[in-house]
Amino acid sequence: MDYLQTRPKENYIQENDWQELYVLTKHWKSDLLFYKDDLKFLHHLIDKYFIWITKKDNLEDVRKIGVSILQDTTAVKNLLNKVRSHLSHLANLIDEPFKNDAEQIRTEHQELEDLIAVFIKQVRQNRKQLFSITEHVLESEQLTHLMKK
Repeated sequence: MDYLQTRPKENYIQENDWQELYVLTKHWKSDLLFYKDDLKFLHHLIDKYFIWITKKDNLEDVRKIGVSILQDTTAVKNLLNKVRSHLSHLANLIDEPFKNDAEQIRTEHQELEDLIAVFIKQVRQNRKQLFSITEHVLESEQLTHLMKK
């Protein structure tokens, strides 16, 4: 999502207070949880129709996108762990502002924002590719009757 890179102000992370960064991070967590569920659905979609594929080229295409979906699933789990850790750091900074390295946490926030933006772009690309492959497979394998169930 490009909105992650378009901040209200150019130096948003450096100037905003910790509570606002905490709220933003909570939104990231919510978005990532949605993507985690979405990836679970996509994986289920692949599993459900994979057994009906007979053409070798189609099998290979579906296998490749399946690997990408699994990589995205691993990535979202890693990002969720980083977001949880960052939320903890922000909460500690809010509670005890002078016992924590504020600059390090702002850098962590920036890096996390960049990682999430790359992740979301990748998931969207893989999702689009999966739907394209699914459409092609359903047509070429003549499996449209399966979608009516």
